Amino acid sequence: MKKKRVIVGLSGGVDSSVAAYLLTQQDYEVIGLFMKNWHDESVTLSNECPWLEDSNDAMLVAERLNIPYQTVDLSTEYKERIVDYMFDEYACGRTPNPDILCNREIKFDVFLKLALSLGADYVATGHYCQKDTIVNSDGIIQHRLISGADTNKDQSYFLCQLDQDQLAKTLFPIGHLQKAKVREIARQLNLVTAEKKDSQGLCFIGKVSLPDFLQQHLQTKNGDIIEIPFDFYNDKPAPKAMIGQSQKITYNPSDGKTVGKHQGAHFFTIGQRKGLFVGGTSEPLFVIDTDVDKNIVYVGQGKDHPGLFRKALKIIGDQIHWVRNDLKIPLGFKLDVKARIRYRQPLQKATLISKKEAHYIIFEQDQSAITSGQFVAWYQDEELVGSGVIS
Repeated sequence: MKKKRVIVGLSGGVDSSVAAYLLTQQDYEVIGLFMKNWHDESVTLSNECPWLEDSNDAMLVAERLNIPYQTVDLSTEYKERIVDYMFDEYACGRTPNPDILCNREIKFDVFLKLALSLGADYVATGHYCQKDTIVNSDGIIQHRLISGADTNKDQSYFLCQLDQDQLAKTLFPIGHLQKAKVREIARQLNLVTAEKKDSQGLCFIGKVSLPDFLQQHLQTKNGDIIEIPFDFYNDKPAPKAMIGQSQKITYNPSDGKTVGKHQGAHFFTIGQRKGLFVGGTSEPLFVIDTDVDKNIVYVGQGKDHPGLFRKALKIIGDQIHWVRNDLKIPLGFKLDVKARIRYRQPLQKATLISKKEAHYIIFEQDQSAITSGQFVAWYQDEELVGSGVIS
């Protein structure tokens, strides 16, 4: 009987290396494929996982495992689908998540389609998440996206935009393992990636200077940094998005005092502390809002500043995504979920509400730095069932 063919996305890191090894120990024909998605190294910080080093490491791993290996250049697709989208989002005052987009648009779309064209039955990655398959009450096969067994490394959040067709063709060989066990396996195999540090920064690019990266396309524009004092909220509730109400307080320059200058409101995001270069305050300043039209950055002192916190968020209609459509709630219904608005955030108790104009997530506890353009993902138990772009 012919073996099932699996093409593994070898990134040059330890996780994908061990994922490939584990597949060779099963009844699969395994092929390693390295995706080159970035050419411009002018903004990449030196010695931070340049693509050439990663490619060489991936090749050495493939040789060690005795599997075929090749590289593919997807830089055009990456620029069009990820980089250009990032520039557009920042220009509008939103903060995108390139890692989630990269998985949705590149790894599990462009790469998946390429793999299938090469005769693959599946693709596999080194993500710390799990998948299982059930038959629901209607007799329909459903693929469930499950949190990784290593709660500290769980990467299900980054895969929150995947759909049933993508999950059907995907394997996550290390999702049931702890990170320490993955490194132990790599050491036993004497893989070159065994002690390699985990990559950081933008997906496929590496660690970059984000301001330099953004300034390649977005123009600098001097503007005011305005501090909003605590007593601003004395006669009004803290910014809490509620159904039928504004998502957040709209600030005006007269609401605070000018404490510094910046080079463009579109370079800043809610919750940001570094890069303001304003001194003389008793507590660190945090960005609580930006106005790209007026080019103003609003800040508040301390991580407990009321301007940082909101009770709820909104997802407009076409920005909501269900991993499993059979769990989609009808208009006017509610669903108790656990949700997160950023990677590694502990899951928060919340209620998802479906309304005609939008979906809302109301949290049990106020959340800090809910940011437009980022993704919220919601779970039932360990299963990620849906996600959406925060408006």
